[in-house]
Amino acid sequence: MPLWNSRNTCIQKVSFIKNLSVMRRISVLIIIALALTSWIGWEGKQITGKVTAAEDGSPLPGVNVLLKGTTSGTVTDINGEYSLNVPVSASTLVFSYVGYVSQEIKVGNSTVINVQMVADHSRLNEIVVTGQGRRGRLRDKKAENDALEMESSQIMIRGYTSLHDAVRVQLNTEEYAAVEENIFRNPLQHPLSTFSIDVDAASYSNVRRFLNQGQRPPKDAVRIEEMINYFDYDYRQPRGSDPFSITTEIGASPWNGKHKLVHIGLQGREIPMDDLPPSNLVFLIDVSGSMSVPNKMPLLKSAFRLLVDKLRPEDNVAIVVYAGAAGEVLPSTSGTEKDKILDALDQLNAGGSTAGGAGIRLAYRIARENFKKDGNNRVILATDGDFNVGASSNEAMEDLIGEKRGDGVFLTVLGFGMGNYKDSKMEILADKGNGNYAYIDNILEAQKVFVNEFGGTLFTIAKDVKIQVEFNPAKVQAYRLVGYENRLLKDEDFNNDKKDAGELGSGHTVTALYEVIPVGVSSPFVVDKLKYQKTEISSKAYTSDELMTVKLRYKEPDGDKSKLIVQGLKDAGSSLKSTSDNFRWSVAVAAFGMQLTDSDYRGDINYSEILSLARSARGEDREGYRAEFIRMIRSSELLARK
Repeated sequence: MPLWNSRNTCIQKVSFIKNLSVMRRISVLIIIALALTSWIGWEGKQITGKVTAAEDGSPLPGVNVLLKGTTSGTVTDINGEYSLNVPVSASTLVFSYVGYVSQEIKVGNSTVINVQMVADHSRLNEIVVTGQGRRGRLRDKKAENDALEMESSQIMIRGYTSLHDAVRVQLNTEEYAAVEENIFRNPLQHPLSTFSIDVDAASYSNVRRFLNQGQRPPKDAVRIEEMINYFDYDYRQPRGSDPFSITTEIGASPWNGKHKLVHIGLQGREIPMDDLPPSNLVFLIDVSGSMSVPNKMPLLKSAFRLLVDKLRPEDNVAIVVYAGAAGEVLPSTSGTEKDKILDALDQLNAGGSTAGGAGIRLAYRIARENFKKDGNNRVILATDGDFNVGASSNEAMEDLIGEKRGDGVFLTVLGFGMGNYKDSKMEILADKGNGNYAYIDNILEAQKVFVNEFGGTLFTIAKDVKIQVEFNPAKVQAYRLVGYENRLLKDEDFNNDKKDAGELGSGHTVTALYEVIPVGVSSPFVVDKLKYQKTEISSKAYTSDELMTVKLRYKEPDGDKSKLIVQGLKDAGSSLKSTSDNFRWSVAVAAFGMQLTDSDYRGDINYSEILSLARSARGEDREGYRAEFIRMIRSSELLARK
């Protein structure tokens, strides 16, 4: 080959290599440019808005807002509002809701998109809505499922002024255990009143949720003892060996001036944070499809973050989830590894059916495997209570929890959400599982449960606490326990150490009220004297200055044998004004609860008088809980005027 030819070939090769290098650089730049273009196109922007019913302008909660052609979307909250990140290049949002015409709206340059949805009478099945009962459920379960799946064509509405109202009621499948109000008892026929203490406060925050939505709560959702015990009271700390003190007080009733009220208060010993035993916790989290809405899973994660922040190096946490099946997503992990625990929480997503029974079994097994002797061993269940796979009936869940109670593992139940909320199941789980029950309707309530009342929520100082009261028939002709309807015990259960009762946490208070009709007072609630038999009253009763005797039994957290406390109570004849703030506040809350339930015993007190009574007993109120209750009374008064 000629030299020039060879040289030319070399030059060509060098030129080709240079050109190839340039092409590669250009290609890389093109790829980077495309990637940047794609990233910029998908960097997105925030779209917010409100969805309302065109017929009356009322907000529509639960509307699906979907980015067309994708699975990305959200749902509107209780105020009909939504927020969604969408790519700049996105063209259309799809709004859909059962009973309404779906809408597709182009995003364009908008950042706020408000939508009015029109009722669709042609796409609804013939569903007869008979009205909202005490538990707010439809009688036709198949109709409910059909509507939820949007396989429908027409609604026949009875008792509702608009299609929107009927659909909103139709979607409400919340369940509450029936509450049969305690009646007056004659101490000659029923000398003893026996009940289990209750430190749960779920009813109060649930009632608040209804009132904040401008609705009166269902009567069965109102448990007066839980409303009273939502608040702390200024009782003295215990001084002896018992883990709690007992405070009693008698005063006039504000709803019936001839009657008297007896106030019984327990104060659990406050254990400093540094002295609390190490915790072995299992977070049992419902990640089924019903938990996917914003007021459930996102709020749940935020709530648990508050608890994780309180963990100490000696504490351990495992995380179990359940949906179609149950599984462990985080093995028992030290409180020093907060980031690891939080990362596991952040990865949770909701979807699937609800295998609640399997999740409970797994959580208790993991708690036992990591059991801390002389420590706080506890499962914390977070759910809306909508179990539909496995052990789902109240009886089955009660049996399951009853089996696990003997393992030395306590239970905390946290309720979330609305619409399909199953209060009745969660109340049973807490009652039967040596536990407590709270309803988390907002992040401030989560802070109350996990931060402000950390010790009381998670650390039990006394279990199976029972109260039995014997009334002196020489001074009392009738009495009734205010609330505690779901906590009543047989008289013989008081001395039976095998009978389960309530738990008291560190620093917790428990308050109970009795309404008493003194001897000599004429009342329609007093039973006539018997014609064919006579009960003799002991001469000791006539000479005694005691109105009643209060007895308590409790066990140590790891004990099997109960201890007895007995205390007599004398009537000092106090007027309502001369009673303590503790007394008047508990009475104001009880009166409010009786108004909400239309109690047969609410007497002639009205909202204005309840408001005045609450204001007089507000006290220091460091966290503002009592101020919030006063606002609730005002809201209820306005609702009652409708």
